[in-house]
Amino acid sequence: MARSQSLRSDVAREIEALREKIRYHEYRYYVLDEPEISDAEFDRLVRRLQELEAAHPELITPDSPTQRVGGAPREGFETVRHRRPMLSLDNANSYEELREFDRRVRELSGRDRIEYVAEHKFDGLSLALHYEEGLLVRGVTRGDGTTGEDVTANVRTIRSVPLRLPAERLRHYRLGPHLEVRGEVIMTRRAFEELNRLQEEAGGKRFANPRNAAAGSVRVLDPKITASRKLDFHAYYLLVEGRVPVRRHSGALETLADLQFKVPPSWEICNGIDAVIAYCERWEGRREKLPYEIDGIVVKVNDVALQEELGYTAKAPRWAIAFKYPARQQTTVVRDIIVQVGRTGTLTPVAVLEPVQVGGVTVSRSTLHNMDEIERLGVQIGDTVLIERAGDVIPHVVRVVRPGPHRRPFRMPEKCPVCGSRIHKAPDEVAYRCVNANCPARLRESLLHFAGRHAMDIDGLGEKIVDQLVEKGLVRDVADLYHLRLETLAALERMGEKSAQNLLDEIEASKKAPLHRVIYALGIRFVGERTAELLAEHFGSLDRIAEAGVEELTEVPEVGPRVAAAIVEFFSEPANQKLLRRLKQAGLRFTAERSRPKGTRLAGKTFVFTGTLEKFTREQAAELVTAQGGKVTGSVSKNTDFVVVGADPGSKYDKARKLGIAILDEAAFEKLVTGK
Repeated sequence: MARSQSLRSDVAREIEALREKIRYHEYRYYVLDEPEISDAEFDRLVRRLQELEAAHPELITPDSPTQRVGGAPREGFETVRHRRPMLSLDNANSYEELREFDRRVRELSGRDRIEYVAEHKFDGLSLALHYEEGLLVRGVTRGDGTTGEDVTANVRTIRSVPLRLPAERLRHYRLGPHLEVRGEVIMTRRAFEELNRLQEEAGGKRFANPRNAAAGSVRVLDPKITASRKLDFHAYYLLVEGRVPVRRHSGALETLADLQFKVPPSWEICNGIDAVIAYCERWEGRREKLPYEIDGIVVKVNDVALQEELGYTAKAPRWAIAFKYPARQQTTVVRDIIVQVGRTGTLTPVAVLEPVQVGGVTVSRSTLHNMDEIERLGVQIGDTVLIERAGDVIPHVVRVVRPGPHRRPFRMPEKCPVCGSRIHKAPDEVAYRCVNANCPARLRESLLHFAGRHAMDIDGLGEKIVDQLVEKGLVRDVADLYHLRLETLAALERMGEKSAQNLLDEIEASKKAPLHRVIYALGIRFVGERTAELLAEHFGSLDRIAEAGVEELTEVPEVGPRVAAAIVEFFSEPANQKLLRRLKQAGLRFTAERSRPKGTRLAGKTFVFTGTLEKFTREQAAELVTAQGGKVTGSVSKNTDFVVVGADPGSKYDKARKLGIAILDEAAFEKLVTGK
């Protein structure tokens, strides 16, 4: 007994030490942007913590770094009343209006000069975070300023939001047990572009701007979606029991930074309105180089006592104002609309414009994203349109100013303009696609993906070699890699005979890659490494996958209708069928090596999982079944033997009850698969 307690104590100490390490490295990476360890090292720490917590679930705490991603999607958001209203700010659209604001402040206060703090005005979603005894307990949107929505589960997934504040710093500042931190949820330009790229690949609609993307991501009902969106949080107000606990706003920003929050970078104390205007002018020229979008500067009276003295109007504080930068817009004529084929095969309509200067940059093209956007704008060739540099970088069409006298509508081509293959469009998607894996527009990325470490793992086939192979016409599809000759490779820049032979050896060795890596290497839309493994395990051969229909494919665990449709679409393309024949002739493995199950307890039994399991991940539970000779599918049918139900089960549970299929909770499932 004593030995057991000692072992549990050692585990608890290791768990807490891991949590402290992970929190420290999260702060270095997500807040300071100064990581001290590699991603792989960080991932190892997280995996070790996950393993220990899985083995000792009684030691899991709400502030553990593993608890950032919540459970199943919820039905809706509860409303929460703000202790102190979250008011919006009045706007100043010119320096004259800024000076008028300063005049009002000086007259109301009776002072000749006012000290201000100037900060970047983020274009995001206002949020209030509530902490009790240093632990995050609630995240609430601004809402109407009086009442907001409780989005705590989603907020917990934002890496720059601390789940626990450092206790020694709370004691140092003598802050009470009930803290409120207000700030802005934003999405960086890079995260925004990546999100829209993924949206297009998935056939979804693009977000119009980072603000809409950030706001929409916080208010989705599934925290896992929020977690995938790479949101950021910048804090700018600190409240204790509804009051500011410091004498100056600049002190609040310094305190928040010391509590390990991100605060608006490059904030500045300005002595008088002239210094404020100089700050605004300085950042107008620099803002396009920032990693995030700002649409102006927020100006606040620094003295908190003076803030209270100045008070509020019905809608906004009298001690703060938002200076808005003018939009950078111009009108021009749409000369033509052409189509570009992206690296994933998505066809993107692009407006060819009469060249025009917008904010010092000549703009001659603007993406129109997809047909839905063209229809929303009502734009046709020959129209005069208003264009804007969104975030001062990416030009986009805002609206049609004047229809052209000889305007003509744009039609999406029926065949790919690059390779001539037929264009595919799913009924529930906005994107038109070329699914020919050998399309020259996709070839470079297809080759790099095919040679990747998690695909065919062809070491030495990097970007520079691939670029030469494509440019010289030596490789027209991935199958051509298996027909390259030594003298051809040796003649390439930076190669030589030895390097060429090494690359040929790597290409030859790749023929031994298992089936799941071959499936992943093909670059089928939505088919990642895990899905490739499940497909290989379920079907056993690439030929069987190619012949399968949507219904049969959805029997594979974690393969839904959209993924199944993408697989069918890929294998129905004649160019891809030809590619597969050539890869098979080259000697790649098209069949899986079946691993023998460890036992036969579940032989012939089919399982379906629904809801969130506490002790196992879906993958772990599925492995337990297959290890005992059982089978796991993704849909309930009359052939299903058991449905395993976790927390918040979905429609599969209801269907199982209707069909009279045996239903197991997690404890019963564990007993069945382990025999204990």
